[in-house]
Amino acid sequence: MTDKPLLRVLHGEALWPPPIWLMRQAGRYLPEYRAARAQVRDLVVAFTSPDLATDITLQPIRRYGMDAAILYSDILILPWALGHGLEFRESVGPVMPKLRDQAGLDALEPAGFADRVAPVIETVRRVTAALRDHHPATALIGFAGAPFTVACYMVEGGGSRDHAEVRGLAYRDPALFARLIDRLTEATIDYLAWQAEAGAEALMLFDSWAGVLPPTLFAAYVIDPAMRIAAALRARCPGIPLIGFPRLAGSQLAGYAARAGLDAVGMDTATDPVWAATAIDRRIALQGNLDPLLLVAGGQALRDEALGLRGALRGRPHIFNLGHGIVPETPTDHVGQLVDLVRTA
Repeated sequence: MTDKPLLRVLHGEALWPPPIWLMRQAGRYLPEYRAARAQVRDLVVAFTSPDLATDITLQPIRRYGMDAAILYSDILILPWALGHGLEFRESVGPVMPKLRDQAGLDALEPAGFADRVAPVIETVRRVTAALRDHHPATALIGFAGAPFTVACYMVEGGGSRDHAEVRGLAYRDPALFARLIDRLTEATIDYLAWQAEAGAEALMLFDSWAGVLPPTLFAAYVIDPAMRIAAALRARCPGIPLIGFPRLAGSQLAGYAARAGLDAVGMDTATDPVWAATAIDRRIALQGNLDPLLLVAGGQALRDEALGLRGALRGRPHIFNLGHGIVPETPTDHVGQLVDLVRTA
């Protein structure tokens, strides 16, 4: 038993009002984040500096009292820690070498993986201690990118509009692509288990580009790896709840929820919560899915949509969240208004 609302929901309890946290809640919309980041220009350095990453993780908790803190990190820390190059360029985003052949796969260095993620695991320990001492009702969520989404960035060499190269590789050389997914799956299991062992109380798998795949590839490269990860984590870290977020999955979300073996699934902005409440077993919590741009707009539109979403999922396990991450132009007072709306209106 726990007095932490987020964990109660992840264990199947329907709470009213629902707990709330927001994707990218520790980020550029906060002035304290911008001040902290001014100390370190390189994002990889920021993600692997425990003092700085701990402070940034806790910023939205201090300001808003969210029901969960989520580790300040990035899904691409995992391939970086495997020895794959990574650079974050201003106005461009992540840039990586393009992994297109067996030589690229052979260049990954799993032997040094644990040492390279050690600073991230230290951040988990520090945040765990800070929450225990100062915010005892707030849970800590650790996370990783799902294998397919991480593979997207590695194959494309960064972001992409249509992910043509990664989809093409999956069709042209399914054996190579399967080996890449397998390598990433095994590393993800270790990475998430280490976070849980360091104090993370829930784990989240972000599959940001899952929805670019047709059903056969979705089953092979989104659902199957999630099943493997969930089964391995339940064996290594019994009782730790798991959240999956296959963004853009559409109607495939129902199959993902039924097969992946997770405790909660995230709904993106386009998902109809009424449909999801019917299509997905009520023992599985739903997380989401307010449009992040409503947080920018504020006012009556924010109030109506937030209360409508909350009401639509009343009576089943629900974690109030966005359908994607907070955008940088979000006014900080709008976030505070949303938290108050969800909790008290």
